[in-house]
Amino acid sequence: MQLRVADPNAGLGPNQFYEAFWQNAVTGSDQLRQRMRFALSQIFVISLVDPNIDIRGAASYYDMLGANALGNYRTLLEQVTLHPMMGVYLTHLANQKEDTAGTRSPDENYAREVMQLMSIGLFMLNPDGTKQLDTSGQPIPTYTQDDISGLARVFTGLSWYAPTPTNNTFFGGNRNADATIRPMIFYNNYHSTSQKRFLGTTIPASATVDIAGDLRIALDTIFNHPNVGPFMAQRLIQQFVTSNPSLAYVRCVATVFNNNGSGVRGDLAAVIRAVLTDSEARNIGVVSSASFGKLREPVIRLANWMRAFGATSQSGNWLMGSTSANTSLSQAPLTSPSVFNFWRPGYVPPSTQLGAQNLQAPEFQVVDEVTVADYLNTMQNAVNAGVGSGNDIRSAYTAEIAIANDPVALVDRVNKLLVYGQLSAISQQRINEAVTGVAIPATGTQAQIDAARLNRAKLAVFLAMASPEYLALR
Repeated sequence: MQLRVADPNAGLGPNQFYEAFWQNAVTGSDQLRQRMRFALSQIFVISLVDPNIDIRGAASYYDMLGANALGNYRTLLEQVTLHPMMGVYLTHLANQKEDTAGTRSPDENYAREVMQLMSIGLFMLNPDGTKQLDTSGQPIPTYTQDDISGLARVFTGLSWYAPTPTNNTFFGGNRNADATIRPMIFYNNYHSTSQKRFLGTTIPASATVDIAGDLRIALDTIFNHPNVGPFMAQRLIQQFVTSNPSLAYVRCVATVFNNNGSGVRGDLAAVIRAVLTDSEARNIGVVSSASFGKLREPVIRLANWMRAFGATSQSGNWLMGSTSANTSLSQAPLTSPSVFNFWRPGYVPPSTQLGAQNLQAPEFQVVDEVTVADYLNTMQNAVNAGVGSGNDIRSAYTAEIAIANDPVALVDRVNKLLVYGQLSAISQQRINEAVTGVAIPATGTQAQIDAARLNRAKLAVFLAMASPEYLALR
């Protein structure tokens, strides 16, 4: 990701990352890759909320997700593991082996989270994503504390890149200028050579340090775990299509993860193709089901507006800062409040009709009276004047103005662009009435006529983006 600042000697800040994100999200020709890496960033989480995360390193991490977005999961898993920003965020950078006195144990943070949140989850899964149960009807855990401890020993001896590694550079001394963007390297002195047992695999104790070999065995073990297919299938379906996929849908995508049809496991391009082309994602009969769909993410709502109406940056620099929690959208790229992302994938809103039906609705975890009002206020200003610093990102609504004399045609266009033609009859009627209420003067000046047409276009766009049909992606 190219990060630009007006002064080449100035320090980088989070805004430069956000600006680059929005430029790519709106103008990039590789929209599926852009969308996929944004989804992966919510599974393989690092966050700029952590003050220890370097902004150049974060941009490098996001680039790494993009490079692997349509590649192989095994390669992605390794590059995530070795990226220094993941090492900083989940504290396995400069992770030391246990000492002989028994007073120091390897840091277990990454060992735990790579299993729980990035690969296999907490419980054994069937191919359709349902939990496997023991003879007493209880879910079967995927791992134990001993598995975490054994795996943590693998992730020792990894630390900052240095052309001439020393004990000092292991702890961050004499930091190389590219240390935050280059993969962590191996420091044999700090790697555990004791036995490592995890997930049914044992790496025997050895007098010889083999960090690369230990890492390969560990990541291969995780990669080949039967849970990874249904785990990733469920996560990606929820990100792209629906919060409550059928068991058959999850099984179909998991099957493609296990074998892309050519004997390759973990082919993410094949997986996302399966997610988006499955009959459940495309069948209009399924779309009309009350349990189908998902709440559209705030960042995606705003990006859709920019792309649908040809928004451009007046400065050319896409001057958009954070839109994260406690600000306009309660979400921003690489800015989640914790490793668990902005919302849990299994979140069920309490005291709601969704909750009564035990339907998952992850994105509703950040929905309340304040965030609803913030979204509407943000979009009202964005549609009317633009968004970002100085309202830098704006749309001219040229095509909409051209048909603004015909409210029905204008509403129909907005309906197709934003809601895929799914605005209800009552929503169309209400938007049509509101648009018609903006009178175009028959005898006014051209400037007055143009202003009325523009106001009609803006009103139609805003009301469509405030509609339940837009907010619920179906």
